[in-house]
Amino acid sequence: MAETGLLDQEADTIVGILVPSGTPQSIVAPLHGAIVGALGQTDATQKLAALGFEPIASTPDEFAARIATDIPKWANVIRAANIKAE
Repeated sequence: MAETGLLDQEADTIVGILVPSGTPQSIVAPLHGAIVGALGQTDATQKLAALGFEPIASTPDEFAARIATDIPKWANVIRAANIKAE
């Protein structure tokens, strides 16, 4: 966003696949492997890049940590801006 003049912009678009809490690793691990495999295919990477996405195949724990970090951060922004659900 710096090229648009928004130097302090912190937001980005995060897309991920979530499963219910407590889903067994015997399901999570192969699902994660299939997703990483798909993201590693050249045609998928090229199509996502054309849409402005940079695929990052983080681990389930890394993605959970990102979500846990983002929730309070954006909750503070919402409160400070007095944003209300409609």
